[in-house]
Amino acid sequence: MACNSYNAHWRQLNDWLQAHREFWQPTPFTEPNPVWTRRWPELSAKVDAFSGDECQRFENDPVVLAHSLANWLPALAELECLTALPEFTDAIAASACTLREVRARDMPGRKRLQAGAFAAAVKPLNAPVVDWCCGKGHLSRTLLPLSEAPVTGYEWDPALVEDGNRLARRAGDALTIHCQDVMAEGLDLPDGAHGVALHACGDLHRQLIIQASQQSLPRVSLAPCCFHLSAREDYQPLSGFARQWNDCLKVNRADLKLAVEETVTAPARVRKQVQTFSQWRLGFDGLQRQLRQQDEYLPVPSHPGWVAKGDFRQFCGWAADKKGLTLPDDTDYAAWNAYGIQRLAQVRRHELVRHLFRRPLELWLVLDYAVFLEEQDYSVRLGTFCQRSLTPRNLLIDATRANRG
Repeated sequence: MACNSYNAHWRQLNDWLQAHREFWQPTPFTEPNPVWTRRWPELSAKVDAFSGDECQRFENDPVVLAHSLANWLPALAELECLTALPEFTDAIAASACTLREVRARDMPGRKRLQAGAFAAAVKPLNAPVVDWCCGKGHLSRTLLPLSEAPVTGYEWDPALVEDGNRLARRAGDALTIHCQDVMAEGLDLPDGAHGVALHACGDLHRQLIIQASQQSLPRVSLAPCCFHLSAREDYQPLSGFARQWNDCLKVNRADLKLAVEETVTAPARVRKQVQTFSQWRLGFDGLQRQLRQQDEYLPVPSHPGWVAKGDFRQFCGWAADKKGLTLPDDTDYAAWNAYGIQRLAQVRRHELVRHLFRRPLELWLVLDYAVFLEEQDYSVRLGTFCQRSLTPRNLLIDATRANRG
């Protein structure tokens, strides 16, 4: 692939996201009436009128939602084109590379399938493989039978290292996981290694990209995750092209959470719990705004287990105590609970619009990585390694050093 071939795509997404910040930067949970709802009243009315079934359908298929709202926000007609990427593997190839369950001891089913799809997308494996932030070595064990060279894992958590090596020995796998902090200064990867990472978070996957380029590794393949997990509050692009772009998007750690908010559907029991706690927090938010006579969200820490066993009134008492508030004896808890239910319905609909910008923001970040690697003389493939139903974090960067001599 020609040098700088991803510049134009990054620039398109950058300018598109920049032009529509009002739709994705405000957080509906903390801002009851985002500015866009007043500037675009017809769009707001359309979204507010969605039924529960429509919300569910659109949550599962944002492209369909974008098409349905394009009459009210014409820029959404560009979404599908802006985020289109090649698929690197198919179900048959992924299945062939996935460890059989009998050999995938202690490997969660979804992780097993993700590792198999990743492995199929990065074949063939001709160089020694270093699995970056490997945990118990699920990806390492999947890649091992496909590799012509040794596979090694790096993991900082001693407990995971011990478990991973125990599992490898039990399976008879010629795999060693080393206890290694990949962020440590002076770390050198083996010469000629192929660095891989499946869902390494934030600074961890960025460090792999930087380390691989500094050592001129022949190949690096990664599926990034959790972009917001960084020591920096404000995001700094990796590529020189993005850093020098006059209108480069300015985002912080909180903004980057949007890129990873999509998750695979949780069990019904968990979804119900999340819904209940969200209603309670929003109900308490309305109550505290009235008490404090301030129209701003008041963050409340994660609740302890005993709170979950109570009711809305007990939750409010706990939250008020945490924030130093005194609740009046005549507080109408039923009314504020109803307010929380109404607000959650509103939040769900406003988030539908915000989440249309989730994949573009994620791709903007990953394209910056691709441009950076191209600047370091790598030939880069960027695409998806599995369907989003298996994991929404399905973007894969596969970079091969162009100048090995």
